[in-house]
Amino acid sequence: MARQPRLDAPGYPHHVVQRGNNRQEVFRDAADCERYLSLLTELSVGMSAAVHAYVLMPNHVHLLLTPTEPLALGRLMQALGRRYVMGFNRRHARSGTLWEGRYRACIVESEHYLFACSRYIEMNPVRAGLVADPAEYRWSSYAHHIGLRPEPLIAEHPLIWSLGNTPFERQAAYRRLFDTASAEDDTETFRASIQGGWVVGRPAFAQSVQEDCNRRVLPRRPGRPAKSRSDQSGPD
Repeated sequence: MARQPRLDAPGYPHHVVQRGNNRQEVFRDAADCERYLSLLTELSVGMSAAVHAYVLMPNHVHLLLTPTEPLALGRLMQALGRRYVMGFNRRHARSGTLWEGRYRACIVESEHYLFACSRYIEMNPVRAGLVADPAEYRWSSYAHHIGLRPEPLIAEHPLIWSLGNTPFERQAAYRRLFDTASAEDDTETFRASIQGGWVVGRPAFAQSVQEDCNRRVLPRRPGRPAKSRSDQSGPD
């Protein structure tokens, strides 16, 4: 079965994941991470994409970003991947592919799922057993959001203002989002959505995205399709 085109629609937050080929390491040291973030900062501005959250894991990347122009997401990920691999191969005296291939992406409804997605991304190092607290992990946006380390890369989503009137209030409220571990259903929701390229949101939101993108945005329900009325026997 042919793969559906990736969701790529301006104005919507997108959760993006890119993995190393055969799960190989894509970041071997701090210099690799710093270079990736430098490239992402440069390209996100030049290619009209606002980055709201990220985490760099040893063998994959999670990003939460909003492209502001058509096709901006694809252009950004292509340029970022290509330039990073060129430098990585040169620095580590290697050749060949680094990434798994196609990045994966899903669209996230802001009002109900933006902060849940950000939490899911920034909790990755904790779920992987690399740290006990997300603040201990150097290569994520969590420290920025709680006021420990401002990062020029991060463009705050407008919804951040709903957390408080001052930076201190917003940072404290963001930290409280992590006081209770992400619900397991949220974790599975984001995993399934990124795997299938589905929308994370309420039915009305999904319908709106489907009309904008002209493709199915939710998985089909399990089981055989229901028969149409013309297929059913017996009286109406």
